[in-house]
Amino acid sequence: MKFTDGYWMPKPGVTVYGCAEIRDVIFSEYKVELFIAPFEVTHRGQTLAGPLLTLEITAPRLDIMGIKYYHYKNAMPKDPAFELYLEPQKLTLEETDEEYIICAGKMKATLRRKGNYSLTVTYEDKQLIKSGYRQAAYLTTNNGVFFRDRLDLGVDEYIYGLGERFTPFVKNGQSVDIWNEDGGTSSDIAYKNVPFYVSSKGYGVFVNHPELVSYEIACESATRAQFSVPGEELEYYVIAGGCGKAAISNYCAMTGMPPLPPAWSFGLWLSTSFTTNYDENTVNSFIDGMFEREIPLTVFHYDCFWMKEYEWCNFSWDEAMFPEPAAMLKRLHEKGLRVCVWINPYIGQKSPLFDEGSKKGYLLKRTDGTTWQWDRWQPGMGIVDF
Repeated sequence: MKFTDGYWMPKPGVTVYGCAEIRDVIFSEYKVELFIAPFEVTHRGQTLAGPLLTLEITAPRLDIMGIKYYHYKNAMPKDPAFELYLEPQKLTLEETDEEYIICAGKMKATLRRKGNYSLTVTYEDKQLIKSGYRQAAYLTTNNGVFFRDRLDLGVDEYIYGLGERFTPFVKNGQSVDIWNEDGGTSSDIAYKNVPFYVSSKGYGVFVNHPELVSYEIACESATRAQFSVPGEELEYYVIAGGCGKAAISNYCAMTGMPPLPPAWSFGLWLSTSFTTNYDENTVNSFIDGMFEREIPLTVFHYDCFWMKEYEWCNFSWDEAMFPEPAAMLKRLHEKGLRVCVWINPYIGQKSPLFDEGSKKGYLLKRTDGTTWQWDRWQPGMGIVDF
């Protein structure tokens, strides 16, 4: 989300309470808390009104540093939440006249103790991220409250990742919303969004929020990677390891590794895609064409029109197009192919399953207790309530 009109001016209705000056620090073995004013405090009378922002620094795993800002403590429980595998590391705190230096293994967070706030995170004394004066901020707007941070980008630094994307591979210059939507494969809307990016400088940043996360990568500010979330807090992890590959491995160790799919799933898949008029002969022509060209094929996928129009998703083959589905599938299996069929969690009103689902409460309801319906994709469809 963009909060400014150009570089200088906040948008109408936006008030920015940016981190300006550290006022106090509390150290414990696994967490350092810093209390930050959004302005320079010159006399005690200024402390009578807020906000006062809190920063918690932790080391949830080796080579990972946790950064958490909040305004109101425990304002809203964050649920659901990502399941993380944490192995908290001990911290050390060094205080100099000018800085607070927080260390955990090879990682170090350095904060300016007096004057203009800044936070710098390094790995083996090499800078990974820096958040300067008033860049981390709590914001009030006409659309609610938000927390954001802006991390400096180097002149030759490039950002990759953020889950499945159909826009250019380098994310610099892009606005990205982490919000799963059915938008096809030719826009900035994606099905599998992940709030994690990797820098060409060999580190990653994971924003620990399963709700909407908005990114402005070298966009609202051309020299910064910005991310924001609605609400009273913002938590993210700076993930290092010495190179991009190590950072991704450390990210996976914290968020969980996927199981290895079966070997056949790595083969070539062929789909009818959104061909709206196809039958068994069409399918055979696709498959035979691949074999004739000596192109190896592992899986054949039937897209939505394997079912009868107006009746998705009733799990029944369209008999007009596929009169003998069992025999057809047997022939495909004999060719060494696996078969996949398209399904979605909704039921068209014409489907024999609709009345059963609606009567037994299997479909989403409106506030008045009636079944929620609309006409997109299938006329009168209802959505399965999991």
